[in-house]
This record gives sequence, structure tokens and C-alpha cells, in this order.
Amino acid sequence: MELTPVKQKFILHWGEMGTLWGVNRTVSQIHALLYIVGKPMQAEEIADTLGVARSNVSNSLKELQNWKLVKLAHVMGDRRAHFETSLDVWELFRTVVRERKEREFTPTIDTLQQCLDSPDIKQEDKETQARITETLALMKTVTTWTDEMLRLEPATLMKLLKMGATVQKFVRGEKK
Repeated sequence: MELTPVKQKFILHWGEMGTLWGVNRTVSQIHALLYIVGKPMQAEEIADTLGVARSNVSNSLKELQNWKLVKLAHVMGDRRAHFETSLDVWELFRTVVRERKEREFTPTIDTLQQCLDSPDIKQEDKETQARITETLALMKTVTTWTDEMLRLEPATLMKLLKMGATVQKFVRGEKK
């Protein structure tokens, strides 16, 4: 598949952003390709389009499936496996947030709670105990807030996000 300059730019940028978020560049580029093309693609076509090794595509697709960002798609008359991603940007956003929460926040909360539950915590100075307690409280609060935001419909979430910007300006004393 021949990519237009705009599609190329989108895919290359998404790959760069992925690396900043701790995601492999090829994984990010494959996701961007599937999203921007908007149709199921088979691994060979993905490899040819992006100019990457088929084995790299295979491993990247597995990672994207583990993140629940890509799923198998069946194409009538073609026995090969095709892959697709959601075309709903809000669904993708929710998936990424949900997966990052489970991979990063939940284990951190569990570890902080284990630290506080440990009999060894009494051997730590009060400042250390307080920092762990405060960090756990923050992580739990952010997790609760995240869960609530994930329950909202996209239109409601967008209104809330816009309202948040307005509230910030008000709190800072800025005029419209």
C-alpha cells in the first residue's frame, strides 16, 4: 500500500510519540497505520507498507493485542489473518488509560499498601512513612477519578474537560 504524505507524517509522528510513552516505535506505527487506514490489514501488507521485518510486525501485533488495541478481523474470501483497531478515538483513549492503570497504577498501589502493612514500616522514620502514606492516598484518588472518568460518555467527558479549563482560568483570576 502506498501511503500519502499526510498518512506517512501521522504514522511517523505516532511512532515518535510512542517512544516517549515507553512504547516500541514499530508497535506505535502499526497501530497508527491501522487507525489511519481504517480497514483490516494482514501482517504482510503491514510489513510492506511500513518497510519493517515480518517478524517485527508479528511481535508488535501480539503486543498490541495484549494491550487490547488490535484484534483479529476476518475478511470474506481470505484465509489470512487480518488485524484492525477501533476507529473511535475515545474508545482507544479509554483502552490506553485502562491498560496503563492496570499495568502501572494498580501494582504501585499494591506495593505501597504492602509497604504500609509490613511490620517493617515501624522501623522507618516518620517522614518516610508519611511520604508512602501520601503517595498511596494520591494514587488511590487518581485511580478513583480515572475510573469515574472512564464511565462517562465521550460527549460528557469532553464537556467536563472544557469546563476544567474554564475553572482553571477562573481560579487563576483570568478573564475570558
